[in-house]
Amino acid sequence: MTPARPCAASAAAAPGTRSTTWHDYLELTKPRLSLMSVITGLVGYVVAVPYTYRDWSRTGLVALGTALCAGGVATLNQWMEIDTDALMQRTADRPLPTGRVLPGSAFVLGWGLSVAGLIVLFVGVNGQSAFLALATLVAYLAIYTPAKKYSRWNTEIGAISGALPPLIGWAAAGRTNPGLGWTLFAILYTWQMPHFFSLAWTYRADYRAAGMKMLSVTDPGGNRLTRRTFIWTGLLAAAGVLPTLLGYCSWYYFAGAALLGLWILRAAFFFLDPARREKEARHLFHLSLAYLPLLLGLLMADRMWFRL
Repeated sequence: MTPARPCAASAAAAPGTRSTTWHDYLELTKPRLSLMSVITGLVGYVVAVPYTYRDWSRTGLVALGTALCAGGVATLNQWMEIDTDALMQRTADRPLPTGRVLPGSAFVLGWGLSVAGLIVLFVGVNGQSAFLALATLVAYLAIYTPAKKYSRWNTEIGAISGALPPLIGWAAAGRTNPGLGWTLFAILYTWQMPHFFSLAWTYRADYRAAGMKMLSVTDPGGNRLTRRTFIWTGLLAAAGVLPTLLGYCSWYYFAGAALLGLWILRAAFFFLDPARREKEARHLFHLSLAYLPLLLGLLMADRMWFRL
């Protein structure tokens, strides 16, 4: 039986205002965010496998299993946060707060996708990748989601689950090149700080209305948040060049990664200025969206052309 969920959003929009469509269910899976998990998982897989090894069926199963798990956890996250989503302008029009999808349907969909993804990884790939996918689900749903209401460290906590997909791919490849696998984890972990801190500053009024203990809420002036963002961005720039320093990539990669690191670090530096903070928060957020695929694309290209 699906557990009953209290729904303070009932007053926001009555269920049945229009018929539910497939797009509503797709929206629950947060396809763009889920795609990011799939891409980073595949990067972890591709850069770890031997250059001459190409098993496209296994690659497809890694992508499918990661996609199913990512869509499932996104759906369950929204099921857990119906009430808070209804209080925030940015999320109030999602399928659950508006009543376009019933909570029970979301619960079944979320667990169905998650279990299916774990089965695909366990049966079609290997047990290690399935275990890391399960760890991602647990970290996101049981630790990060509740932490948003109780701890201002929730971003640092939640970044663990966001950084695990590359390790899923790394495990799928047989856990070769362990230093490179953990370096990808470090890159994804540190990248989430400028990405989400800048977003949290832009939408701090929403988070305050929902009672979430984001740093942008507990630090209304923004000085601690921007300092922490700058420090984490510096660590991101350092993590970006580690593949070369550890012997996994060429100095061509090092030069490109260093330039990208300085690029995003410059934006984080301007975010420190109170007079420019509103504008620079949006700039840093959008720049972070460009930084990660550029860096990972550079890493993959280097591993293909200059594999050591």
